[in-house]
Amino acid sequence: MDMEKSQSPLLSTGEAAGLLGVSRQHVVDLCDRGDLICVRIGSHRRVPRLELDRLLGAAREGNLTRDQERSLWLHRAVVAELVADPEGVLARVQENLQRLRAQHPVRGMAAHWLGQWQEVLDAGVDALADALTSTGPMALELRQNSPFAGVISEEARRRVLASFGRHWRRDHVQPSRVVGGAADRKTRVRGADEP
Repeated sequence: MDMEKSQSPLLSTGEAAGLLGVSRQHVVDLCDRGDLICVRIGSHRRVPRLELDRLLGAAREGNLTRDQERSLWLHRAVVAELVADPEGVLARVQENLQRLRAQHPVRGMAAHWLGQWQEVLDAGVDALADALTSTGPMALELRQNSPFAGVISEEARRRVLASFGRHWRRDHVQPSRVVGGAADRKTRVRGADEP
């Protein structure tokens, strides 16, 4: 971690989650994947405020992680189904929401996000299409808790994922280069968005 980040105020994962508008577990997952730098104090993770600001800035600028962009591509395919058959898609999603609500406790984070999806659905097809394709922090978290399973066919899902893979390799992955001496010859320098 650089000197500037080491002198930045440290936030708990709960505080970081509140500022991001996401669950604490999502912040922990971001830290564990290396998408959000954190330090450990005993068994607790602490996130430098500057690192949180970096992540928020990246989201505002549209710099998504690979997982976030992959999810966005899949949900764009959902929008195609939504505009072709709004009643059918909304009925399927309502069924999924009912099933998921029965599986998750009323006070858990999953229940919270399922409630958020219900509010978006209640706002109508245009609001739903916006939530499915937005790169804002709220939409990013909503898509991580998606009730849209089964809306697109498995074949369409495979095609979207294959297309996304080609896009990611072409537009995001930077060529490998050597950093340092003999001990580092196999170390690969990754682009800022590469997981």
